[in-house]
This record gives sequence, structure tokens and C-alpha cells, in this order.
Amino acid sequence: MKFTLSWLKDHLDTTASLADIVIGLTRIGLEVEGVHNPAEALAGFRIARVLTADRHPQADKLQVLSVDTGDGTPLQVVCGAPNARAGLVGVLGLPGASVPANGMQLKVSAIRGVESNGMMCSSRELDLGDEHDGIIELPDDAPVGTDFAAYAGRDDPVIDVSITPNRQDCMGVRGIARDLAAAGLGTLKPLDAVVAMLPTVDGQGPGPNVRIEDSAGCPAFYAQAVTGVRNGTSPDWLSRRLKAVGQKPISTLVDITNFVMIGLGRPLHVYDRATLSGGLVARRAQPGEEVLALNGKTYALTDTMTVIADDAAVHDIGGIMGGEHSGVSAGTTDVLIECAYFDPDAIARTGQALTLTSDARQRFERGVDPAFLDEGLAIATRLVIALCGGTASGVTRAGQPPVETRTLSYDPALSETLGGLAVAPERQRTILETLGFTVTDDWQVTVPTWRRDVDGPADLVEEVIRIEGIDKVAPVALPRTPGVARPTATAEQKVERRVRRAAAARGLDEAVTWSFISDAEAAPFGGGAWTLANPISADLRVMRPSLLPGLLAAAERNLRRGASSVRLFEIGRRYLSDGEHPTLGLVLAGDKRARGWQAGKAPPFDAFDAKAEALALLAQAGAPVDNLQVFGEAGEAWHPGQSGTLRLGPKTVLAAFGAVHPTVLKAFDLSGAVMAVELFLDAIPAKRGGTGFARPAYAPPALQPVRRDFAFTVPAALSADALVRAVRQADKAAIVSARLFDLFEKDDVRSMAVEVTLQPGDKSFTDADIKAISDKVVAAAAKQGAELRG
Repeated sequence: MKFTLSWLKDHLDTTASLADIVIGLTRIGLEVEGVHNPAEALAGFRIARVLTADRHPQADKLQVLSVDTGDGTPLQVVCGAPNARAGLVGVLGLPGASVPANGMQLKVSAIRGVESNGMMCSSRELDLGDEHDGIIELPDDAPVGTDFAAYAGRDDPVIDVSITPNRQDCMGVRGIARDLAAAGLGTLKPLDAVVAMLPTVDGQGPGPNVRIEDSAGCPAFYAQAVTGVRNGTSPDWLSRRLKAVGQKPISTLVDITNFVMIGLGRPLHVYDRATLSGGLVARRAQPGEEVLALNGKTYALTDTMTVIADDAAVHDIGGIMGGEHSGVSAGTTDVLIECAYFDPDAIARTGQALTLTSDARQRFERGVDPAFLDEGLAIATRLVIALCGGTASGVTRAGQPPVETRTLSYDPALSETLGGLAVAPERQRTILETLGFTVTDDWQVTVPTWRRDVDGPADLVEEVIRIEGIDKVAPVALPRTPGVARPTATAEQKVERRVRRAAAARGLDEAVTWSFISDAEAAPFGGGAWTLANPISADLRVMRPSLLPGLLAAAERNLRRGASSVRLFEIGRRYLSDGEHPTLGLVLAGDKRARGWQAGKAPPFDAFDAKAEALALLAQAGAPVDNLQVFGEAGEAWHPGQSGTLRLGPKTVLAAFGAVHPTVLKAFDLSGAVMAVELFLDAIPAKRGGTGFARPAYAPPALQPVRRDFAFTVPAALSADALVRAVRQADKAAIVSARLFDLFEKDDVRSMAVEVTLQPGDKSFTDADIKAISDKVVAAAAKQGAELRG
């Protein structure tokens, strides 16, 4: 919500400085996102008078001007404008100034051999309009030497405030002024005083023909006609004020509706009566109907949407956007002003279905003041007659706005017991009454119609505390239970903490990416099972089915910015059809290590690097890594033959690892090999035994381990993992570990060598014991098709 300081002061009688107002707004919950002073863009531009204008000696289309800047020393300026002449009063950009239109910094320079000390400016160069045929011509009495920004009224600061969804009353400047008045930064001016300069209007004759058929979507439809208007360019004060807050001036009639909407929070719409066939009706759209909206797009409507139509066609998506056919133009002479109340929920559903946003929708779906229809329509009509002329008809009031009188019983003691701040009852009464509440002697509080967010005593406490100052609430420590506090982290949280620390210790950088992704990003990972009904944007409508899309996008950004090696991990949630799943994802991209004279060219990451990371993190998570099995490809998003899954049994998948499929990399603008891992933390079996945090006592074995090597010739289809697992399980009591340490291939012969570690218990192994264990190892390998190599 943007507004200028002068616009605020139209409603707030205040002597507070801009800095005090900005601090006050944030203090009462209206966070200021920024303050922009347009005078800064016009710094260095001064009103100047052309004293002489002579032909340039080297160019027919240029003139050499002598310009009075008000300091007594004329400046020489070269100018090519056709209207430059002696006696003209215009705007001079001095050396050092930056031209708003293109950012060019002015300096003393020679143009065709003649020194020029600045530039006489056109409207386009100063971002004041599209006029560029000549330089700006000001009235003869314009004060030469003064800053142009102050003279042109371009020194009005613009304040940008973030309005929370519950504060629909602050979607207008007047609502913000009311809050500041309650905070002690001025006095709210009566609305009659704000519009006192406008002519009073006594409608003549019957009002326009409007009616309601969809009372659920549009409970009230007020309208007034004005004939004999002259629509044209808005006066400078109006167009300047709208441009300051980011609105493009269109015509006087349209600009009036925007002025009332921003100033008073009341959206309106103006129809050209010459384009209408019969009366207007607020009804449900019929299947197959379409409307060409003012944004130039055609929207297909459904029977759940409220529209404004005449006897021939739909002209307006009710409360969201008007239609192009019935919009006013320069030739409009008769208008119908619509001031209606639309149901907030219906507006939200229609806007979401059409993916259509507008200033009107923002206000209607939050809820405008249902009691402000008559006054809003009257003010708009008075502005139309004041700026466009014409004669007003009577007012037609179709339907009944949902004006509900809500009265709450309030206890002033709640400010301390509920809000933590003791505020004197009379001070609370003053705050509430300044905000528009009515308070009786026995503390029966009537809520104003513009505050649909207040529905209980707790909301009244919030109003009192935020105006009095939440910074005055003293911090109070929570009571601590005597004795040693019990740990509160859940088993799931402990697992996440362990793997987070382990990943960081292994040199991975933690990333935090969006849980929302686009359909295109979700597609390679099976698509999104969860979609948002009201997404932030179209590219953030799917809840991620995998953590890898966000990490791949982050890797691409880092590589594009020159990173040679990317090692990212994230702990978050995947959103699948059966619910949320805690997951750790990691991506390895770029160089595995830095290049050097010893290592030569930097090698890339490979699938074994991803597997090593997966096993190390699973071990930290408490998974029984010695019992895990490696299965084949992990899915369509993974490179076949360079990926796999780690499973506990054939069905329980704990992790997927390996190279990402090239088509997926292409979708994320990545090239080269990229490795990834996903650890499915909720699939890791819970640790058995006590939940205490004390470590078990260290009890090393009393006897030294014994190591034996076995070399086998194996079938080509036998995996190393299968062989090692078979060997390790040959004698579970004696064999504590087994690992592959050599692979040899020649012609059709493939050999694998396995190191087996034996741990004696109470007594050392005898030769017979070792031979018996070795026989078991050879027999277990034989079941896998392996033979002991001679």
C-alpha cells in the first residue's frame, strides 16, 4: 500500500515529521517497507531562463544558449530543441545531475567544439510525460534559480506500507491516518472536512436501472448516473498523486475511481452508458460466457462467478475487473457509477480460478466497509461533477449490505492478564474510541463496520497493546521446573540434528530452498501430489515431491556464478500422496577437488562419492549400514547403471544415490555429471533400547582380531555387494566385518578379493577354528557362484 505524505495529511492533521510517522507506522503494526522521495531523482535540476539563443557555429540544428540560473552568472548551454529561444523559462540540468529517464550523468562537455554546461530538459527526460518534441516551457513568473522538484510538487515523499491480511481498513489512506491518530501522531480530520471543497450534489430524477439476482455474491449494488460529462486528462494534482503511488493516469473518470479506492479503500467502477443495452444486473455467469477485461485478456466464466451484465452481455467480473467494451473513453458523455459490496469469499474463489489479480480484488476479498456505500458513491459523484461537469441522477439502492452491529463485553484488566501490559482503563477507552469503536460506561464495545477482523475481547487487547506500544511489554522469563530439565527433542528431531551435523562436518553446505516448485520442476520426479489453490505465483504451485529440484536449481545458480565445486545438502519435507516425509537431500556438482600439479586435471564426482556420502550419513542417523543391500536403478530421475538404492530388506528403501539423469540436468540447465542423494529419514528403523543420552561404557575386546584374505573367481553378473554380504554372514559370531579390496579382470575371468576380520571372544582362535570359519566362508561364496581362486 503506497501513499504520499501530502495524501496522508489530507486526512490527518499532524505536525509530526516524516521520520516520526515512519517509526510510528511500524510501531503500531503497519510495517514500512520503504520511503521514496521523488525529489532525489530531480536533484540538480533548476528553473532557469534563457537570456540569449544564438546559432551554433558548427551545426544548423543546434543553438548556443546563455542561461540565467539565478546566481548571477549565466551559463553557456548547447541545445537542439526547436522551441529554445530567448526569454523561455525551462528546466536546466546542472553538471553532476543524473537524467531520470536514462541515468546519464551530466557533465561539462564540448558539443561540436562549443562548451556546454548542462542540458535544458524535456518532459520525457525527466520522467514527467511522453512529450519530447521540445524542452519544458514554464510560466514566465516561475521563480528562476529554485529547485524544479519543489516548484513542480515533486518533493512529496512516498511511503510504502506492508498491510497484513486482517487489516482491510488500512487498504485506504484514511484507515492508516486513523491508526496514526490513535497512536498520538495527529488528529483524524472529519470526512466532511476532507471533501468540503467538492460541490454538493442533489440527484435529479430516478436512479439508473440496476438489480441483483445473485445476492450471495453481491448483497448490495448502489448506482448513480451522471449525464453531460467531459472526460479528458486529469488535472495535474490528481495525475501526479496517482503516478506517485504507481498508478498510471488514464482519464479523469477512471482516475477518480482509483483516487477514491486508494484514499478511502472503496473500489468503484464507471460504465459508459452508451455501450449498455438495458439495465445492469448482478448475477451468476452462465456456462460458456466470456468477458474481455480491461487488461486486454479474455476470461472464460463459470456459474460460480458473480458478474455485472446488461441485457446483451457480461461487462464486468464483479469486484475484480471491468470489461473493455463498456469502459469509458475520451468521447464518453453519460456514465453510470457503480458502488457495490461483493462477498469476500466469492471474490477470492473467482480470482483464484481466473488467476486474476487487481487492486479491487485485494480490497474486496479482505472485506471493504459495507456501511460506506452511500458515502463512497456520493464522494465519487461529487468528484465527477467537480472535474468533468454534468448532472447527477438519483441513487438506486439494490439489495442490502451486510451491516452487522457486533458488541463485545470487555474487561480492561485483560490488557495486563492477556497482553502483559497494564494500561489505565481511561487510556484504553481513548484508544478504542479513536480507532472508531464505541465504548459504553459498562465496557460494552461496539465494533466499527470497517473492522471485520475484530470478533472477541482478545482482539480488543491487541488493539490496545499495539497502539500503546508492544515495546512497553516487559520480558518475563518462563518459570523453570525445579531440578534437571528433561530433553524435549523428539526422536525424529534428534536424527535430523545428527545428520545435519554430520553433513556439515563432511564439507557439505546447508541450503534452504522453497517447498513450492513449478509443475515443470516436479515432473521429472513423478509430479506433484499436492497443489496449492492460492499459490504465490504460477511457478510456485506444487509442493515438492523431492528435495532435489530446489538443490539442482541452487547448484545451477552457483555454477553459473563461477563456483568450481558445489556440495549442498538440505533437510526438509517431501510431499507425497500419503503425506509428508522428512528427507535429507544432497547434490554434488562440479570438480571433486581442486586441480593441482600433482593431481592434474580436477576430476568430477562419481556415483561412488554419492554412495559414500549416503552410507556415512545413514550411519550417523542410526541405520544398520552393515545390513544394507544395494539394489539397481533408483528411478526415472536417475542415470541408469550409475545409480541405486540402499535397502534394509527388499522393500524398505532408506536412500537413493547416484548420477542424475541427463534429461533432468538439461531441464535445470546443468551440464556434466551431477551426483545426488536422498535419505528417507522416516524409513530408518528406530533405535532399540533406552532413550537416554548417556553413551554406553567403552568395552574394547580383550584379544586382537584376526584378518584373512580370500580371492574368488566370480560370474560376471555377481555384484561385489552380494559377495561381501554372503561372506559376512557365513559366521555371524566370529566375523565382524568383510570388505572388498581388489578387483581383477582379464579375458573372461573376473576375480574379487575380500578381506575378512575375525574377532575372538574368550580365547584365541586355534588353527582348527580358523579353518572351520574359512570353510564356511568358501561355502557361502559358492552359493553365490564364486569359487576360491587357486
